[in-house]
Amino acid sequence: MTPLAEIITTRIRATGPITLADYMEICLLHPQYGYYSTRDPFGVQGDFTTAPEIHQMFGELCGLALAQAWMDQGRPAPFTLAEPGPGRGTLMADMLRAIGKVPGMVPAAQVALIEASPHLRRIQRDRLGAVTHLDSVEELPHKSLFLMANEFFDALPIRQYQRTPEGWCERMVGLSDSGLRLGLGPVVDLPRQGKPGDVVEECPAAPAIVEAIARRIAAHGGAAILVDYGGWNGYGDTFQALRNHQPEDPLAHPGEADLTAHVDFAPLAAAAIRAGAVASRPIHQGDWLLSLGAAQRADRLAAAGDATATAALRRLTHPDEMGHLFKAMAIWPKGAPPVPGFDALRLHADHA
Repeated sequence: MTPLAEIITTRIRATGPITLADYMEICLLHPQYGYYSTRDPFGVQGDFTTAPEIHQMFGELCGLALAQAWMDQGRPAPFTLAEPGPGRGTLMADMLRAIGKVPGMVPAAQVALIEASPHLRRIQRDRLGAVTHLDSVEELPHKSLFLMANEFFDALPIRQYQRTPEGWCERMVGLSDSGLRLGLGPVVDLPRQGKPGDVVEECPAAPAIVEAIARRIAAHGGAAILVDYGGWNGYGDTFQALRNHQPEDPLAHPGEADLTAHVDFAPLAAAAIRAGAVASRPIHQGDWLLSLGAAQRADRLAAAGDATATAALRRLTHPDEMGHLFKAMAIWPKGAPPVPGFDALRLHADHA
Protein backbone atom coordinates (compact mmCIF):
# COMPACT_ATOMS: atom_id res chain seq x y z
CA MET A 1 0.00 0.00 0.00
CA THR A 2 1.36 3.42 -0.96
CA PRO A 3 1.60 6.14 1.73
CA LEU A 4 -1.24 7.99 0.02
CA ALA A 5 -3.38 4.84 -0.05
CA GLU A 6 -3.00 4.66 3.72
CA ILE A 7 -4.06 8.30 4.09
CA ILE A 8 -7.10 7.78 1.86
CA THR A 9 -8.04 4.54 3.65
CA THR A 10 -7.87 6.27 7.03
CA ARG A 11 -10.08 9.08 5.79
CA ILE A 12 -12.70 6.73 4.34
CA ARG A 13 -12.80 4.70 7.56
CA ALA A 14 -13.36 7.90 9.51
CA THR A 15 -15.88 9.74 7.31
CA GLY A 16 -17.15 7.33 4.65
CA PRO A 17 -16.66 6.96 0.87
CA ILE A 18 -15.28 9.91 -1.11
CA THR A 19 -16.12 11.21 -4.57
CA LEU A 20 -13.87 10.54 -7.55
CA ALA A 21 -13.16 14.28 -7.60
CA ASP A 22 -11.83 14.15 -4.04
CA TYR A 23 -9.82 11.04 -4.84
CA MET A 24 -8.24 12.62 -7.93
CA GLU A 25 -7.38 15.83 -6.10
CA ILE A 26 -5.68 13.96 -3.26
CA CYS A 27 -3.77 11.65 -5.62
CA LEU A 28 -2.53 14.39 -7.92
CA LEU A 29 -1.95 17.32 -5.56
CA HIS A 30 -1.36 16.05 -2.00
CA PRO A 31 1.52 18.31 -0.83
CA GLN A 32 3.71 15.43 0.36
CA TYR A 33 2.70 12.38 -1.67
CA GLY A 34 0.71 13.78 -4.63
CA TYR A 35 1.67 12.71 -8.14
CA TYR A 36 2.46 16.18 -9.46
CA SER A 37 4.00 17.31 -6.18
CA THR A 38 6.74 14.71 -6.16
CA ARG A 39 7.96 14.01 -9.71
CA ASP A 40 8.55 15.00 -13.31
CA PRO A 41 5.99 12.74 -15.02
CA PHE A 42 6.74 13.70 -18.63
CA GLY A 43 8.67 11.97 -21.37
CA VAL A 44 10.35 8.60 -21.74
CA GLN A 45 11.51 8.49 -18.13
CA GLY A 46 8.07 9.50 -16.83
CA ASP A 47 4.60 8.06 -17.26
CA PHE A 48 3.33 9.81 -20.39
CA THR A 49 4.44 11.97 -23.30
CA THR A 50 2.55 15.10 -24.36
CA ALA A 51 2.53 16.70 -27.81
CA PRO A 52 5.13 19.40 -26.97
CA GLU A 53 7.52 16.68 -25.79
CA ILE A 54 7.09 14.79 -29.08
CA HIS A 55 8.40 17.59 -31.28
CA GLN A 56 9.02 21.32 -31.34
CA MET A 57 6.66 21.88 -34.28
CA PHE A 58 3.61 21.48 -32.05
CA GLY A 59 4.55 24.42 -29.83
CA GLU A 60 5.77 26.45 -32.78
CA LEU A 61 2.45 26.14 -34.59
CA CYS A 62 0.49 26.91 -31.43
CA GLY A 63 2.59 30.00 -30.88
CA LEU A 64 2.16 31.18 -34.46
CA ALA A 65 -1.61 30.69 -34.28
CA LEU A 66 -1.71 32.94 -31.22
CA ALA A 67 0.65 35.37 -32.97
CA GLN A 68 -1.73 35.70 -35.92
CA ALA A 69 -4.62 36.34 -33.52
CA TRP A 70 -2.48 38.99 -31.77
CA MET A 71 -1.73 40.74 -35.05
CA ASP A 72 -5.37 40.46 -36.17
CA GLN A 73 -6.41 42.28 -32.99
CA GLY A 74 -4.05 45.20 -33.48
CA ARG A 75 -0.95 43.98 -31.60
CA PRO A 76 -2.10 44.92 -28.07
CA ALA A 77 0.72 45.74 -25.67
CA PRO A 78 1.35 44.74 -23.01
CA PHE A 79 -0.55 41.46 -23.00
CA THR A 80 -0.57 38.29 -20.92
CA LEU A 81 0.81 35.14 -22.55
CA ALA A 82 -0.47 32.35 -20.33
CA GLU A 83 -0.44 28.60 -20.01
CA PRO A 84 -2.23 26.54 -17.36
CA GLY A 85 -0.57 23.24 -16.46
CA PRO A 86 2.69 24.03 -18.30
CA GLY A 87 4.55 20.82 -17.39
CA ARG A 88 8.28 21.26 -17.97
CA GLY A 89 7.78 24.54 -19.79
CA THR A 90 8.49 22.92 -23.16
CA LEU A 91 5.38 24.25 -24.89
CA MET A 92 5.91 27.80 -23.64
CA ALA A 93 9.59 27.71 -24.65
CA ASP A 94 8.67 26.59 -28.18
CA MET A 95 5.92 29.19 -28.46
CA LEU A 96 8.24 31.99 -27.32
CA ARG A 97 10.85 30.95 -29.86
CA ALA A 98 8.25 30.96 -32.65
CA ILE A 99 6.65 34.29 -31.73
CA GLY A 100 10.13 35.76 -31.47
CA LYS A 101 9.94 35.98 -35.27
CA VAL A 102 6.99 38.40 -34.96
CA PRO A 103 8.25 41.97 -34.46
CA GLY A 104 7.27 43.41 -31.09
CA MET A 105 5.41 40.39 -29.74
CA VAL A 106 7.87 38.98 -27.23
CA PRO A 107 8.67 42.40 -25.70
CA ALA A 108 4.92 42.96 -25.24
CA ALA A 109 4.33 39.54 -23.68
CA GLN A 110 4.11 39.07 -19.93
CA VAL A 111 4.38 35.31 -19.33
CA ALA A 112 2.11 33.81 -16.68
CA LEU A 113 2.06 30.12 -15.78
CA ILE A 114 -0.77 28.60 -13.76
CA GLU A 115 0.88 25.79 -11.82
CA ALA A 116 -0.04 24.15 -8.51
CA SER A 117 3.05 21.94 -8.13
CA PRO A 118 6.09 23.49 -6.38
CA HIS A 119 8.26 20.78 -7.98
CA LEU A 120 7.14 21.67 -11.51
CA ARG A 121 7.42 25.40 -10.80
CA ARG A 122 11.13 24.91 -10.14
CA ILE A 123 11.54 23.00 -13.42
CA GLN A 124 9.67 25.76 -15.30
CA ARG A 125 11.87 28.51 -13.82
CA ASP A 126 14.99 26.58 -14.79
CA ARG A 127 13.66 26.29 -18.35
CA LEU A 128 12.14 29.72 -18.88
CA GLY A 129 13.82 32.06 -16.42
CA ALA A 130 11.78 34.81 -14.80
CA VAL A 131 8.09 34.05 -15.20
CA THR A 132 5.05 34.84 -13.08
CA HIS A 133 3.50 31.83 -11.39
CA LEU A 134 -0.18 31.92 -10.48
CA ASP A 135 -2.28 29.52 -8.43
CA SER A 136 -5.43 29.84 -10.56
CA VAL A 137 -6.79 31.49 -13.70
CA GLU A 138 -8.75 33.89 -11.48
CA GLU A 139 -5.41 35.56 -10.74
CA LEU A 140 -4.78 36.36 -14.42
CA PRO A 141 -4.51 40.13 -15.01
CA HIS A 142 -7.48 41.94 -16.49
CA LYS A 143 -5.80 42.75 -19.77
CA SER A 144 -5.49 41.26 -23.24
CA LEU A 145 -4.96 37.52 -22.79
CA PHE A 146 -3.47 34.98 -25.20
CA LEU A 147 -3.60 31.54 -23.65
CA MET A 148 -2.63 28.02 -24.70
CA ALA A 149 -3.84 25.01 -22.71
CA ASN A 150 -2.58 21.57 -23.75
CA GLU A 151 -3.66 18.53 -21.73
CA PHE A 152 -4.72 20.70 -18.81
CA PHE A 153 -8.43 19.98 -18.49
CA ASP A 154 -8.06 16.17 -18.61
CA ALA A 155 -6.34 16.18 -15.20
CA LEU A 156 -9.05 18.21 -13.44
CA PRO A 157 -11.05 16.15 -10.93
CA ILE A 158 -14.27 14.62 -12.25
CA ARG A 159 -17.41 13.19 -10.73
CA GLN A 160 -19.07 10.10 -12.21
CA TYR A 161 -22.71 9.04 -12.11
CA GLN A 162 -24.12 5.65 -13.06
CA ARG A 163 -27.70 5.02 -14.05
CA THR A 164 -29.49 2.32 -12.07
CA PRO A 165 -33.14 1.16 -12.29
CA GLU A 166 -33.85 3.56 -9.42
CA GLY A 167 -32.08 6.56 -10.98
CA TRP A 168 -28.61 8.16 -11.15
CA CYS A 169 -26.15 7.29 -8.37
CA GLU A 170 -22.74 8.85 -7.86
CA ARG A 171 -19.75 6.50 -8.13
CA MET A 172 -17.72 6.74 -4.95
CA VAL A 173 -14.37 5.42 -3.72
CA GLY A 174 -14.85 3.17 -0.72
CA LEU A 175 -13.18 0.17 0.90
CA SER A 176 -13.28 -3.60 0.48
CA ASP A 177 -11.30 -6.34 2.21
CA SER A 178 -8.64 -6.02 -0.49
CA GLY A 179 -8.33 -2.22 -0.47
CA LEU A 180 -9.91 0.70 -2.31
CA ARG A 181 -12.90 0.00 -4.55
CA LEU A 182 -15.57 1.82 -6.51
CA GLY A 183 -19.17 1.68 -5.37
CA LEU A 184 -22.42 3.60 -5.74
CA GLY A 185 -23.84 6.24 -3.44
CA PRO A 186 -27.53 7.05 -2.98
CA VAL A 187 -29.79 8.20 -5.81
CA VAL A 188 -29.20 11.83 -6.81
CA ASP A 189 -31.16 14.30 -8.91
CA LEU A 190 -29.22 14.45 -12.17
CA PRO A 191 -30.99 16.04 -15.18
CA ARG A 192 -29.53 13.67 -17.77
CA GLN A 193 -31.09 11.01 -19.96
CA GLY A 194 -29.80 7.44 -19.75
CA LYS A 195 -30.53 3.76 -19.40
CA PRO A 196 -29.39 1.43 -16.59
CA GLY A 197 -25.63 0.94 -16.77
CA ASP A 198 -24.90 4.25 -18.48
CA VAL A 199 -22.15 6.40 -16.94
CA VAL A 200 -21.81 10.15 -17.28
CA GLU A 201 -18.91 12.32 -16.15
CA GLU A 202 -18.90 15.92 -15.04
CA CYS A 203 -15.92 18.15 -14.29
CA PRO A 204 -17.18 20.78 -11.83
CA ALA A 205 -14.10 23.01 -12.07
CA ALA A 206 -13.67 23.18 -15.85
CA PRO A 207 -16.55 25.49 -16.91
CA ALA A 208 -15.66 28.03 -14.22
CA ILE A 209 -12.04 28.06 -15.40
CA VAL A 210 -13.07 28.60 -19.02
CA GLU A 211 -15.54 31.30 -18.01
CA ALA A 212 -12.79 33.20 -16.17
CA ILE A 213 -10.54 32.98 -19.23
CA ALA A 214 -13.31 33.98 -21.63
CA ARG A 215 -14.39 36.96 -19.48
CA ARG A 216 -10.94 38.48 -19.88
CA ILE A 217 -10.89 37.78 -23.61
CA ALA A 218 -14.38 39.23 -24.10
CA ALA A 219 -13.53 42.36 -22.11
CA HIS A 220 -9.92 43.02 -23.09
CA GLY A 221 -9.23 41.01 -26.25
CA GLY A 222 -7.05 37.99 -26.84
CA ALA A 223 -7.59 34.34 -27.67
CA ALA A 224 -7.42 30.91 -26.08
CA ILE A 225 -6.69 27.55 -27.65
CA LEU A 226 -7.60 24.43 -25.69
CA VAL A 227 -6.19 21.06 -26.82
CA ASP A 228 -7.09 17.83 -25.07
CA TYR A 229 -8.55 14.40 -25.67
CA GLY A 230 -12.27 14.20 -25.26
CA GLY A 231 -15.67 14.58 -26.88
CA TRP A 232 -18.92 16.47 -26.75
CA ASN A 233 -21.42 14.98 -24.30
CA GLY A 234 -19.68 13.48 -21.25
CA TYR A 235 -21.17 10.00 -21.54
CA GLY A 236 -19.04 6.92 -20.80
CA ASP A 237 -16.48 5.90 -18.20
CA THR A 238 -13.17 7.47 -19.27
CA PHE A 239 -11.47 7.64 -15.85
CA GLN A 240 -8.01 6.17 -16.34
CA ALA A 241 -4.50 5.86 -14.93
CA LEU A 242 -1.10 5.74 -16.62
CA ARG A 243 2.05 4.47 -14.93
CA ASN A 244 5.31 3.84 -16.77
CA HIS A 245 3.45 4.54 -20.05
CA GLN A 246 1.03 1.66 -19.35
CA PRO A 247 -2.65 1.80 -18.32
CA GLU A 248 -3.51 0.44 -14.91
CA ASP A 249 -6.33 0.35 -12.35
CA PRO A 250 -6.77 3.98 -11.16
CA LEU A 251 -7.16 2.76 -7.58
CA ALA A 252 -4.05 0.54 -7.59
CA HIS A 253 -1.24 2.99 -6.75
CA PRO A 254 -2.60 6.30 -5.40
CA GLY A 255 -0.07 9.09 -5.87
CA GLU A 256 2.15 7.04 -8.18
CA ALA A 257 0.10 7.13 -11.42
CA ASP A 258 -1.29 9.90 -13.58
CA LEU A 259 -5.08 10.12 -13.35
CA THR A 260 -7.10 11.66 -16.18
CA ALA A 261 -10.49 11.59 -17.89
CA HIS A 262 -11.68 12.65 -21.33
CA VAL A 263 -12.71 16.29 -21.58
CA ASP A 264 -16.33 17.19 -22.33
CA PHE A 265 -15.96 20.24 -24.58
CA ALA A 266 -19.69 21.10 -24.67
CA PRO A 267 -19.88 22.80 -21.25
CA LEU A 268 -16.57 24.55 -21.96
CA ALA A 269 -17.92 26.12 -25.14
CA ALA A 270 -21.13 27.08 -23.35
CA ALA A 271 -19.13 28.70 -20.52
CA ALA A 272 -17.13 30.80 -22.99
CA ILE A 273 -20.33 31.98 -24.66
CA ARG A 274 -21.91 32.85 -21.29
CA ALA A 275 -18.87 35.01 -20.61
CA GLY A 276 -19.51 37.01 -23.80
CA ALA A 277 -16.88 35.48 -26.07
CA VAL A 278 -17.07 33.38 -29.24
CA ALA A 279 -16.25 29.67 -29.04
CA SER A 280 -15.65 27.02 -31.65
CA ARG A 281 -16.69 23.42 -31.75
CA PRO A 282 -13.75 21.10 -31.09
CA ILE A 283 -11.97 19.86 -34.21
CA HIS A 284 -9.43 17.09 -34.61
CA GLN A 285 -5.94 18.09 -33.51
CA GLY A 286 -4.51 16.58 -36.69
CA ASP A 287 -6.80 18.61 -38.94
CA TRP A 288 -5.99 21.80 -37.03
CA LEU A 289 -2.22 21.32 -37.15
CA LEU A 290 -2.29 20.44 -40.85
CA SER A 291 -4.36 23.56 -41.56
CA LEU A 292 -1.57 25.58 -39.91
CA GLY A 293 1.09 24.06 -42.18
CA ALA A 294 2.39 21.18 -40.05
CA ALA A 295 3.24 19.05 -43.09
CA GLN A 296 5.23 21.84 -44.72
CA ARG A 297 7.04 22.58 -41.46
CA ALA A 298 7.95 18.89 -41.05
CA ASP A 299 9.26 18.78 -44.63
CA ARG A 300 11.49 21.81 -44.01
CA LEU A 301 12.82 20.38 -40.76
CA ALA A 302 13.50 17.01 -42.40
CA ALA A 303 15.33 18.71 -45.26
CA ALA A 304 17.45 20.55 -42.70
CA GLY A 305 18.51 17.25 -41.13
CA ASP A 306 15.84 16.63 -38.46
CA ALA A 307 15.49 12.85 -38.65
CA THR A 308 12.52 12.84 -36.24
CA ALA A 309 10.25 15.34 -38.01
CA THR A 310 8.39 12.96 -40.35
CA ALA A 311 7.59 10.42 -37.63
CA ALA A 312 6.58 13.21 -35.25
CA LEU A 313 4.20 14.66 -37.86
CA ARG A 314 2.48 11.29 -38.17
CA ARG A 315 2.18 10.89 -34.41
CA LEU A 316 0.72 14.36 -33.97
CA THR A 317 -1.68 14.35 -36.93
CA HIS A 318 -2.55 10.85 -38.16
CA PRO A 319 -6.06 9.60 -37.29
CA ASP A 320 -4.61 6.37 -35.85
CA GLU A 321 -2.23 8.29 -33.57
CA MET A 322 -3.02 11.55 -31.72
CA GLY A 323 -4.66 13.21 -34.72
CA HIS A 324 -8.26 12.25 -33.98
CA LEU A 325 -8.09 11.35 -30.30
CA PHE A 326 -7.11 14.91 -29.40
CA LYS A 327 -9.36 17.87 -30.14
CA ALA A 328 -8.73 21.61 -30.37
CA MET A 329 -11.17 24.37 -29.44
CA ALA A 330 -10.69 28.14 -29.63
CA ILE A 331 -12.12 31.20 -27.90
CA TRP A 332 -11.91 34.77 -29.21
CA PRO A 333 -13.75 38.11 -28.76
CA LYS A 334 -16.93 38.98 -30.60
CA GLY A 335 -16.15 41.04 -33.67
CA ALA A 336 -12.54 39.83 -33.93
CA PRO A 337 -11.27 37.57 -36.72
CA PRO A 338 -11.40 33.87 -35.79
CA VAL A 339 -8.34 32.16 -34.40
CA PRO A 340 -6.47 30.46 -37.30
CA GLY A 341 -7.93 27.05 -38.10
CA PHE A 342 -11.32 27.72 -36.50
CA ASP A 343 -12.91 30.24 -38.87
CA ALA A 344 -15.78 28.04 -40.07
CA LEU A 345 -16.63 26.52 -36.71
CA ARG A 346 -18.28 29.18 -34.61
CA LEU A 347 -20.65 27.85 -31.97
CA HIS A 348 -23.58 30.17 -31.27
CA ALA A 349 -25.44 30.28 -27.99
CA ASP A 350 -28.46 28.39 -29.33
CA HIS A 351 -26.22 25.38 -30.04
CA ALA A 352 -24.24 25.38 -26.77
